[in-house]
Amino acid sequence: MTIYARIKLAETDYTVLPNSEIIKNPDPEQLENIYNTYCVVKKFRSVTPIFVEEYTHPDNDVIGYYDGKKLVAFSLMRRYNTKNVEAVQFAWDYENPKLHLGIASLRSECAVYKNKGFEFLYLGEAHEYKRQIDGFEILGPRT
Repeated sequence: MTIYARIKLAETDYTVLPNSEIIKNPDPEQLENIYNTYCVVKKFRSVTPIFVEEYTHPDNDVIGYYDGKKLVAFSLMRRYNTKNVEAVQFAWDYENPKLHLGIASLRSECAVYKNKGFEFLYLGEAHEYKRQIDGFEILGPRT
């Protein structure tokens, strides 16, 4: 059984990473290269494709993470309305592990969307590492 989770942003107090920004005109080829590297490094047996249109869809944001001036990671975020956003996909090239972008990027995204007035950031599956985030909630059944 799959368990889903979200973050109640009002219960967070994180800051936006200084090496990040919402990319206004993302380059799908550059993002796809990072995603491919990420999937290979993580040795995923099965992956969901990211379609070019997802990078440029008006309801989606691509948050880029940089090592100096080089884009090394990104998060694909889907805004459902002005209160709810979903973290669709994170990908990182892992060339500089000292950046510790995995959980740091999620905390930064909490700050980005809390600052914009969003209430919830949906996480998809409730993986154990996500429980480190303040405001973490398991989504229950509908009654």
